[in-house]
Amino acid sequence: MTLLIIVTLFLSALLGGLAVFFVKRDNTDLLRLVLSFSGAYLFSITVLHLIPEIYAHNDDHYLGLYVLGGFLFQLLLERFSEGIEHGHIHKHGHHGHFPIGVMTSLCLHAFLEGMPLAKGHQRELLFGIAIHHIPAAFALGSLLIQSTVRQRTIILSLFIFALMSPIGFTLSNMISLGGIGEIDQYFDKMMAIVIGIFLHISTTILFESSSADHHHFNKRKLLAVITGVSLSLINFLVH
Repeated sequence: MTLLIIVTLFLSALLGGLAVFFVKRDNTDLLRLVLSFSGAYLFSITVLHLIPEIYAHNDDHYLGLYVLGGFLFQLLLERFSEGIEHGHIHKHGHHGHFPIGVMTSLCLHAFLEGMPLAKGHQRELLFGIAIHHIPAAFALGSLLIQSTVRQRTIILSLFIFALMSPIGFTLSNMISLGGIGEIDQYFDKMMAIVIGIFLHISTTILFESSSADHHHFNKRKLLAVITGVSLSLINFLVH
């Protein structure tokens, strides 16, 4: 299962990014539907699985502060990432120079996304993160192309981005098994921070649309959201 998680996280991000060389970037309707689905699915998995899990065997009354901290931390990251993790494809890139702030912020976000996979609900969460990676990586690739950097630099950047979630998962897995000193005692707090990040990402995706009214849900987007929630509920009821 460990190898499957690493390969799935890596390929979903890498192939999603490389697709920018083969798919028209002006046609983003499908990407928005994928985003709506992934946002609804991640939100449902977070509420149904991740939040109950960190509180199940932990009576720390301050865990909520870490969830809030993760939420605010993601808000800070977006000042540098420009919303790429939401699948935003910018019409005006960083022409002439490499967008290092965006790249750094997005890699940190991807690293943290891989951490919850170390404990429980791996299949359900892996699916949601992998689906979320596709439009995010595509948006990153689009931005890099607009930045007029060399093609091999774009491919290398996408490769580095694709490695971040597998690295986050691997490190988190070592921590959860007590393989890194005494840091495993802080695992639930780390998970609480990631939960806050997931809550921010998923809710932001859900309330964004291509229309001027960001709270408008068209029929296709509503269907994508209902599908994401339904799939999460099925996983919840089965387990």
